[in-house]
Amino acid sequence: MKINGNEIRQGNVIQHKGGLWVAVKTNHVKPGKGPAYAQVELKNLIEGTKLNERFRASENVERVRLEQNDYQYLYEEGDDLVFMHQETYDQITIPKDFVGERAAFLQDGMTVVVESFEEMNIGVSLPDQVTLEVVETEAVVKGQTASSSYKPAMTDNGVRVMVPPFIKVGEKIIVDTNEITYLRRTD
Repeated sequence: MKINGNEIRQGNVIQHKGGLWVAVKTNHVKPGKGPAYAQVELKNLIEGTKLNERFRASENVERVRLEQNDYQYLYEEGDDLVFMHQETYDQITIPKDFVGERAAFLQDGMTVVVESFEEMNIGVSLPDQVTLEVVETEAVVKGQTASSSYKPAMTDNGVRVMVPPFIKVGEKIIVDTNEITYLRRTD
């Protein structure tokens, strides 16, 4: 779908210079002299490189619609992760480094959203929050709880997260998968 250069918004995916780019930041500029333009910071979806580009209102760019499908995480196979499509039961393999450090949050049977464009997988979106069990943490020193200090804790998936002093080994906590931070205790 063709759009004008000044219609690019943050989060839009466009085809530009032979690649797929997502608009990270947009700034619409109307100089005193000359036509208005959009200053756009783009990030390549495949390579991860960044690019700053100016788009005039008269320029047309190709906006891309990504296909989003629900997949179920099955297992890890070497450096790859295996997912199954929820409706067709087709299995796909995605490199572990493609998901990055968030791959540690994958749990058996977890539903993720895989974004693809023309049969090429571009991104994997995990749930925003996961429940994990604390397997190792430091003991609280008496008198140290007056301030809002946090202590390191190791979760059952091997991720280290900072937790409040009242959290003990064996407790289940909810962790934000985007920021890798403690949110709250489970009920």
